[in-house]
Amino acid sequence: MEPQLQKKYDRLKRIILQAGSATVAFSGGVDSTFLLKVCVDLLRDRVLAVTARSETFPARELEEAKALAGQIGVKHIIIDSEELEVPGFSDNPPHRCLLCKTELFLKVKKIAAQHDMDCVFDGSNADDQDDFRPGRVAAHHLGIRSPLEEAGLRKKEIRTLSKMLNLLTWDKPSFACLSSRFPYHTKITRPALRQVESAENYLWQLGMRVFRVRHHDSVARIELGEKEMRLLWECGLSNEISRHFKSLGYKYVTLDLEGYRTGSMNETLPGGKLFPRYQRED
Repeated sequence: MEPQLQKKYDRLKRIILQAGSATVAFSGGVDSTFLLKVCVDLLRDRVLAVTARSETFPARELEEAKALAGQIGVKHIIIDSEELEVPGFSDNPPHRCLLCKTELFLKVKKIAAQHDMDCVFDGSNADDQDDFRPGRVAAHHLGIRSPLEEAGLRKKEIRTLSKMLNLLTWDKPSFACLSSRFPYHTKITRPALRQVESAENYLWQLGMRVFRVRHHDSVARIELGEKEMRLLWECGLSNEISRHFKSLGYKYVTLDLEGYRTGSMNETLPGGKLFPRYQRED
């Protein structure tokens, strides 16, 4: 291991040990899985994993989170997150994640208190400081700690350490909740969420891993990674995908030639600019 990475890893371990116990907001993604594994290795039975079941979290991701928690050997609690019932959330404003994370973290904090856990951790990393993440404001205000960020660990480094720990998630593609598939100010509804989830599940079944299906009312705009783009053309899947998506209710199915990129819906903000008041607070 490179000295700089070892230094960050050691810092992470000190942060976790000093906490004494921890409740981890666990999604089953690269970051939270790595954080949970290190917490369990260091704190043993003084760790609790909490995953939210919601209409914006695909069922296959929930099942994967359950399996990962079982492999790590941690007590795992599933809660219901009802963000569609949070006033203003379904209107899909740019600070949507602030509303969602506030509801989620309040529930996780309540569970942590019931189990006499000292800290609540989330999986935010150092790269998140440079992204549009209004949910980080909720974490900051509610006292949620982000040990990976505190240790200065970036996504690439977390993948390296995850591979070293033999975690199956070390090369898992990044994931964001299904709400991120909707342009800001486009109404988020239960039928539309199911439509997007079904469309993305179909791409998954075709062997694709890096993708997004962006929902523009009657139009599905597909973003694919480089490998997935090749798979689409080499295997002649375009007509098949189009037929299936239309069976789900889409009228038009388009391929974004720029491919998959994180935060592409931020381009739908006025002037393509982010709202400063939702940037990370120092």
